This record gives sequence, structure tokens and C-alpha cells, in this order.
Amino acid sequence: MGKSAKERKVILKEIRKVLGVGDREPISSFQLAKGYWMLRRRFFNELKSAFLIALGVLSAGFGLKGFLIPNGLIDGGAMGISLLTNLKTDFPLSVLIIAINLPFFFIAWKQIGKLFTIKSLVAIILLAIAVESFPYQHITEDKLLISVFGGFFLGGGIGLCIRGGGVIDGTEVLAISLSKRNSLSVGDFILFFNIVIFSVAAYLINIETALYSILIYFSASKTVDFILEGIEEFTGVTIISPHCEEIATFIKEKMGRGLTVYSGKRGYGKRGETHADSEIIFTIVTRLEISRLTTEVERIDPNAFIVMQSIKDTKGGMVKKRPLKE
Repeated sequence: MGKSAKERKVILKEIRKVLGVGDREPISSFQLAKGYWMLRRRFFNELKSAFLIALGVLSAGFGLKGFLIPNGLIDGGAMGISLLTNLKTDFPLSVLIIAINLPFFFIAWKQIGKLFTIKSLVAIILLAIAVESFPYQHITEDKLLISVFGGFFLGGGIGLCIRGGGVIDGTEVLAISLSKRNSLSVGDFILFFNIVIFSVAAYLINIETALYSILIYFSASKTVDFILEGIEEFTGVTIISPHCEEIATFIKEKMGRGLTVYSGKRGYGKRGETHADSEIIFTIVTRLEISRLTTEVERIDPNAFIVMQSIKDTKGGMVKKRPLKE
């Protein structure tokens, strides 16, 4: 069925908005097609975001109700404060999750953005509802299994929500805000914050509970890193060599990887100052391909200078390996 005149008017208005075109400015057929494509892409991105947040909430709820809550263990961050307060006061955890995270959202609204704050608030409310009413099954009483798998599902939920553009733990929002005013990093603030929480847990409950809770925190944080950084763990490799063309051919033809070649000017090395300009290769490979790449580069040029750095995330370009010709 065709769209009504009112619907077409609304769509045209949104197209003008995404293109940054005024209400009275003419729009070409190319601009119209581009704007429609941008709208569709934005819609599917938001749909993907909603799915990831919903999946993250279900995973975090399972980690909490299936492992942590029935066994009196806690995690770090705002979630850890909520769990600890619930253990000592019997105040409803669903209310505590929202109440303790709420101040962090005021910070996020001002310093990160409205959309991020709205998504995070929705995720927190959904998590509170899931913890309160979703019929999760109690899985085990083995504290080692709880520490590993409880942290895994909780960390999985946090990571999926971050992938969806929100958070279910406001600690990182506070850490980002404080790090802008101090020399310490976000990681330093989160570590200090969690040391305080686990120290309080050791005092109010017992040391054993605090130690198992630290294991839960490490399991959760590693799972978050795994989800955010991906399975392949890409590595950026910079190669400086006079045999640039031969190395580039190997990377393209034998490894099927994309690369960028840019010009370098003279500098200073182990042989002193050099006056010869050189070409520099930059490529991205997985950690499993590093050994193959470095071995071949050393074969081509034993004196090649190679620099590697971890890549947190990539977007655009040819990162995925292309099929090689037989």
C-alpha cells in the first residue's frame, strides 16, 4: 500500500532534517534518495541498538538472579552498591538499581548526551523490571561457578548494553566526568571505586564474600572487554622499509588484507641521520596473523622497522579479510 500524503510529508520533513536542508530549499532526486537511505540506515541502527540493550538486560538479569542474589554475592560499581545495600537492608533491589544509578544520569545528560542518557535510563528500568518479575532459575550454590558464570552473564549484559549505546551501571559515567578534571584515567577511578566497595563488603559481610565478589568483578570486566573489542582482537601494524612494494604485495595478495601506504621524510635511526625518503605501510591484522606477517617481512627485509599497537575498534575501510584468488 502507498503512503498517505500526511506520511509522505512527515518522511520528507525527516529527510530534510538528516540532510540539513531548510524547509523551503529545493531537493534533488539524488538528495531525496540519499536522505531516504540515511533514514532507513538510522532506523535499522536504532532497531539493532534496542535489540542489543534488551538482550543485555536479559543477560544481566540472569547473572543477578540466577547466580549472585541467591548466594549473597556482589559485583563492583553501582550494581555492587545496590546489591550490598539490598543485603544489609532488605530494601527492594529493583528500586535500588534505579535510585543509585539516577544521579549518574544527570551527569551523563550534561556531559555525554541526551540519547545516551535516555537509552541508559530505559535499560536500567528494564533491568529493574527483569530483576523484580522475570522468572529466572537459581542455577548453583557453588561459589566458584557463581564467580565465573555470574560475572560472565553480568558482564555480557553490560557489554551488550554498551554496544547498544547505553549503560546499566553508572560508575563509568562518573569516572569519565572525574577524569576530565584530574590526571587519573577512567580505569584508575573505576579501580579505586571498586576497592572501596569490596573493602566495605569485607567489613560488613565477611572477607570470603568480598574475595569471591572480586572474582565476579574480574570475570565481568573481561567479558565486557571481549564483547566490546571483539573476538579477533585486531592489531595495527606499521612497517617502514625500502622494500615497501614487495611487502605491500605480500599483504594484499597472500594475506588478503587492506593497507595504506604513505610517504615518510628523513629522520634519525640506529645508523644516524638518513636523507632518503621512504614509504610507510599501515595495515590491520588479527593477532593470529602477526607471526606470519612479521616472519615474511623479516625475510624480505631483515632491517625493517615494525611497530604494533592494539586496536580497540574499527569502522569503515577494508578490515575484514577479502577472499583470495586461487
